[in-house]
Amino acid sequence: MKIEKIIYADNAATTKLDIEAFEAMKRFLLEDYANASQPYSFSSEVKKALKSSREVIAKCINAEPDEIYFTSGGTESDNWAIKGMAFNGARRKAIITSNIEHHAVLNSCRQVERLGIPVAYLPANEEATITSEILKRLITKQTKLISIMMANNEVGSIQPIKELCEIAHDNGAVFHTDAVQAIGHIPVDVKALGIDLLSASAHKFNGPKGVGFLYIKRGTNIIEHESGGQQEHSLRAGTENVASIVGMAVALENNCNNIAKNISFIKSLEDKLLEALTAFKIDFIRNGSPLTVPGNISLSFRGFDGETLMHRLDLQGISISTGAACDSVNTMLSHVIEAIKVPVEYANGTIRISFGKYNTDEEVARIARTLKAIIM
Repeated sequence: MKIEKIIYADNAATTKLDIEAFEAMKRFLLEDYANASQPYSFSSEVKKALKSSREVIAKCINAEPDEIYFTSGGTESDNWAIKGMAFNGARRKAIITSNIEHHAVLNSCRQVERLGIPVAYLPANEEATITSEILKRLITKQTKLISIMMANNEVGSIQPIKELCEIAHDNGAVFHTDAVQAIGHIPVDVKALGIDLLSASAHKFNGPKGVGFLYIKRGTNIIEHESGGQQEHSLRAGTENVASIVGMAVALENNCNNIAKNISFIKSLEDKLLEALTAFKIDFIRNGSPLTVPGNISLSFRGFDGETLMHRLDLQGISISTGAACDSVNTMLSHVIEAIKVPVEYANGTIRISFGKYNTDEEVARIARTLKAIIM
């Protein structure tokens, strides 16, 4: 059987590299490949590229350039934010997070918890939202750090970050957000929101894999993540991945400059898919809140198995996800789907379809037709 052209609809897992980012990277792989820490003139263009990239990224989130710290991606940034605060020696010790966080946050919290630091896990409501009311009930004067994701990776729900930040600061706590699913997809202004720490990963916004950044607000007391040289203001030692950093900056600026257009287009793809499935009279529910990252669509189909649906779609050349891609080796029900109490007759039939700016109307129509053929 001949498979039609592959359709990639798992953009919440990773995205296609922008050609502009790729072209910008090539120079720093093949020509200006010097180590930025060296004093000779051959390193000057590399130093300029790092400085410029830091400035571009800072502008995209309304930060200052010296508040941007380059990392290997969202997982490292999350680990640094949580452990760097947990072990900074401050009098306060307690941490608050939620039960629907990415495992980079959850497992970091569990690690510091095993070392004697108390961690509270806020329960999300059925829309996968952390409300200000539940945070107010659980925050104490011992709370040092609150870590709540900006947008959920499995169902797309956008959290009320500004409200949560205000509660944190009213109680003397620092606020971190895992913004991996949000940066480059919705407008993010760290100053307007009041964020102290923010994690991002380039491959989620059409940049290269293996690079990201941590925003650290000036004055935040956090310990170094890597000891060694003086890179990243002596907080994260190691020779910089210059080519990938350059690609990340180009991709982020590209997405941020076109964010309104991208949101409108991707939302139209989302609407077309849901309208088609409804017209086919397929029995499904959409998970998450009314306010979601455009294109992140968590669907649960009554009486079906999500893994089976994923494999059947794969056989037809359509790439989607069941639950979180980062947990794809695990076939048990997603912790997010459990937390938001998806009805049992639907929960096992959960898949995630996530569109990006390179998807098309034709692809959406084919996905809908293929789901109809499988389910009905």
